[in-house]
Amino acid sequence: MAKIGIVLSGGGIRGIAHLGVLKAFMNAGIQFSHVSGTSAGSIAGAFYAAGIDPEEGLNIFIKTKLLHFVRPALGAMGLVNIEHTSDLLKSYFPEDKIENLKIPLTIATTNFSEGRLVYFNKGPLIRAIQASCCIPGIFKPIMIDDQMYVDGGVLNNFPVEPLLKDCDFIIGSSCNHLNPVDKITKFISLMTRAAIMSVNRDMEQKVASCNILVEPKGMGSINTFDMAKAETIYWLAYEEALKTIKNSETLSALSL
Repeated sequence: MAKIGIVLSGGGIRGIAHLGVLKAFMNAGIQFSHVSGTSAGSIAGAFYAAGIDPEEGLNIFIKTKLLHFVRPALGAMGLVNIEHTSDLLKSYFPEDKIENLKIPLTIATTNFSEGRLVYFNKGPLIRAIQASCCIPGIFKPIMIDDQMYVDGGVLNNFPVEPLLKDCDFIIGSSCNHLNPVDKITKFISLMTRAAIMSVNRDMEQKVASCNILVEPKGMGSINTFDMAKAETIYWLAYEEALKTIKNSETLSALSL
């Protein structure tokens, strides 16, 4: 049987799109043998690798307001501590070990102390997730073995590399597609668009390593912390993934 891997990009609340993608593939009878993710992709990937149904993952995001739980308190003094999510995540990952998950998972992080990319595929799960989601300038860096760790998306927002040696077929899930625009009137919108363009440019080179890419159109325009769009994001991604599966002879064969 072919080993199928999936790589899940970062993207804040847009990462809920990965849950919709995973659910579509699950309903099509396609199972993943390996998962790799950055930032929000690491959370979605951890839910899936732990055996939590993607739709239940969506409900968890909505019910617990997970992204609101770590939402930056703009105007407050200092940085927000993302470690406040520990108790919440512990209820879904009680064993807290990456190697104890039902499916192999790789989480991309940035070692901020040494300025290098680090992949976690064993050890404490919750701390690795927190590190991978730790946006610099908003959240305090996570300390692991006396080293500072931050968002994996700083150095790799589309970590396909860990899948290359173990998978026969790789599917990419990206939640940062940008539609063309005529004008931008807000400074924050300008900076956000520039940041997304930067990570998308890096991703373009890595897509060549994927057999299939699922990328819902216009998702990149959704604000990183816009929790009100959670269900919309999920179902748009679900429909896009179903369309991709239907139009791919290879995926149709894999689902048999």
